[in-house]
Amino acid sequence: MRSKEAVLRADQGAQWRSRAIWCMACLAMAGILLAPAIWNGFPLLEYDIGGYLARWFEGYLVPSRPGAYGLLLAGTACFKFWPVLVAQAAATIWILALLMRELGLGPRPLPFLAVGTSLAFATTLPWLTSILLTDIFAGLAVLALHLLVFGQSVEPWQRRGLAAFVGFAAATHSATLALLTMLVCLVALLPRGMLSPARVRDALLALALGLAATLSANCAVSGRFEFTPGGYGILFGRMLEDGIVSRHLQDHCPDAGLKLCPFRHQLPSTADEFLWGDSVFDRLGRFAGLSEEMRVIVLGSLREYPRLQIEAATVATATQLARIATGEGVANTLWHTYGIIERYVPAAVPALRAARQQRGEIHFDAINHLHVPVALLSMALLPLLMAAGLKWPRLRRLSMLATTIAAALLANAFVCGALANPHDRYGARLTWLVPMAMIFLPISVWVSVPGAIALRRRFPTADGRASAAVREAANAPS
Repeated sequence: MRSKEAVLRADQGAQWRSRAIWCMACLAMAGILLAPAIWNGFPLLEYDIGGYLARWFEGYLVPSRPGAYGLLLAGTACFKFWPVLVAQAAATIWILALLMRELGLGPRPLPFLAVGTSLAFATTLPWLTSILLTDIFAGLAVLALHLLVFGQSVEPWQRRGLAAFVGFAAATHSATLALLTMLVCLVALLPRGMLSPARVRDALLALALGLAATLSANCAVSGRFEFTPGGYGILFGRMLEDGIVSRHLQDHCPDAGLKLCPFRHQLPSTADEFLWGDSVFDRLGRFAGLSEEMRVIVLGSLREYPRLQIEAATVATATQLARIATGEGVANTLWHTYGIIERYVPAAVPALRAARQQRGEIHFDAINHLHVPVALLSMALLPLLMAAGLKWPRLRRLSMLATTIAAALLANAFVCGALANPHDRYGARLTWLVPMAMIFLPISVWVSVPGAIALRRRFPTADGRASAAVREAANAPS
């Protein structure tokens, strides 16, 4: 029989091999998640990036552009923003690894890589991690909150990290803050026997961190502790599309003295045209000139047309659930974003101009021929996965994850559809979670069926061999 020292050395060698394998798996996963940006030669850009980046340099807040993500962009500008993408990929890897362990699927590097490769091929995930935009944090925050509230295998230090991540994610975008607020409220309403008070307290603490981070980052930008402006303006845009604004102006003009009364027959048909195009909104001073008037119209319309509001919000929510295509806003001509980068980060301009995106080489039609059907089919099957835990106890944790994802999809559809207006980008930022849950299903079944268990006992992993070696050394005579 080998000596204890030899067994311990073998155990240490097995542990080092296991760590090396995991390091290689994580590096490969990072490459997969950042493949679009690496292929592009520069972080992917979107219409809104310039608005985020300019916040630190210009020193004031604008609607729908919180300060937190802009500070992150400004702090990494000298490195052409690549650290932001690395951080987004690292957060994705960390949370997916924790989630797989929670579902009883880890630590196994090969299944981990298989999940990452499948998500990269069939969902929008790598496009979210490869773009300078806050959208990746919405889906990851949902998973982090789930682990924080329902996780059984999460260590104390990991719980603190998850709470901090949820707080930062909430501060990156007003819609993400609203989404997480709704989910935390649902957690607080769960029956007492389902969750311990400590778990509810952790969720509330994470949300409080998000509020504090939002106010602190905005203060760093503008010098005042304040929430991001523009909430009434975004809701006004949805009511404009639904014809409610025109109805209000028809009922109240010209006696109301509203600035929009003379232009009530010239209003665009969509919120995007009104808020971001060349419209009467510009001529009347944009948010600064119409903020109070939009607030009056929004509150008045909610009070006077409740049935119309409910019908419009329901339709917008349902529409948002189906708006899930990849790539909205990743256009090849982003003049505002280009101008902001040229003004404040001129060193990045040569790489920006050389990128494939700016040469018109990125298209999403073929990609969405796969991504959209996969997401819609997964969403249709999600209720079955939610119910599976009732019949098969081994799938209970996965079923709970599916329930969290379903609640997040509905909350996101309401926030982005009914409170703003439906866009593919708003749906795509969360729908990758549904195929992910479906991918976990066959892996969960495989690791729990008797034949697979026997196979794993016959061919243990490096960690399993190391544990067996330790037990053998402990029982060996001196």
